[in-house]
Amino acid sequence: MLVDAVQDYAIFMLDRLGHVVSWNRGAQSIKGYTAGEIVGQHFSVFYTPEDIAIRKPETELALAEAEDRIEDEGWRVRQDGSQFWANVTITAIRAPDGALQGFAKVTRDMTDRLRLIDLQHTRALSAHVQSAREEERARIARELHDDLGQQLIALKMDVAMLDRVLSHGTDDSRLSKSRTHLVQDKIDSIIASTRRLAGGLRPSMLDDLGLEAAIEWLAGESRGRYQLVISVNNLAGPLDLSATAATAVFRLVQEALNNVTRHAQATWVRIEMRLTHDHLQLDIEDNGKGTTIDRNRSKDSFGLLGMQERVHELQGRIAFESAPSDGFRIHVELPLDVVNRKTQ
Repeated sequence: MLVDAVQDYAIFMLDRLGHVVSWNRGAQSIKGYTAGEIVGQHFSVFYTPEDIAIRKPETELALAEAEDRIEDEGWRVRQDGSQFWANVTITAIRAPDGALQGFAKVTRDMTDRLRLIDLQHTRALSAHVQSAREEERARIARELHDDLGQQLIALKMDVAMLDRVLSHGTDDSRLSKSRTHLVQDKIDSIIASTRRLAGGLRPSMLDDLGLEAAIEWLAGESRGRYQLVISVNNLAGPLDLSATAATAVFRLVQEALNNVTRHAQATWVRIEMRLTHDHLQLDIEDNGKGTTIDRNRSKDSFGLLGMQERVHELQGRIAFESAPSDGFRIHVELPLDVVNRKTQ
């Protein structure tokens, strides 16, 4: 009777195979089924199609049987097909002799809390993006002043010196050639600096040669600068992505490599792209020191939030996996009907 009166939690029992055998008012309120509609059905009806495809319901029962109790958070499905964010515990119920009799399952709707966390993340990310823009403007201003500005001043002085040599009407061709070569070297240096500065904003090769070449360029930059072993495997073949999607994938790889070089203490990185029948998949893995993923505490987590935002804008999915001393793995799935150029 007490369990049936609870309204804020879905509390119900499963048999050993996962079929619903009891149902309380909270379960009806949260999930939408009456007892008559749900008792006898397999509890996998509460899971998303993606979780059913990877056999998550069966896996959770097996873990609960082995460990006596498990806890999980994730998307669950109501009777009307809508989804909610759930905190779930599954506890094994045993007879006095230890034999498994079934499971007790408690579910709480955490959607409002998730929305609050998302709102807080969005506000924090917005502030971080604004700060990053200001830092980028300051960096460009410094490069223009300290690098290009100084080189242009030096070029102006060399041109003035060459002008004086030529205006004197002397026939010292070796001196003139020497000054001309100095001017040419300065111009080459300015061109290289300009390309480097422009490449930091958007690599021209992304437009000229495509995403694959741009990622190879990124990998080459990190190999040379940080002595990393980086493998790039494009199993997807030639890609025809929209400009927005290509830029997003490029920035995902760039941010991942930045994280590796700043924090991971890794010696190798693997970057792989492949196609399924309806998704472009991107995997990035390193052998660094790993971490406990906490997007709420660290300033460095803004990089992960930024990656999530890029993926969500393309209606994709991103997952991070890491643990101390176990490297870091990023898995991205982008729907082809959104990212392909021909569908834009």
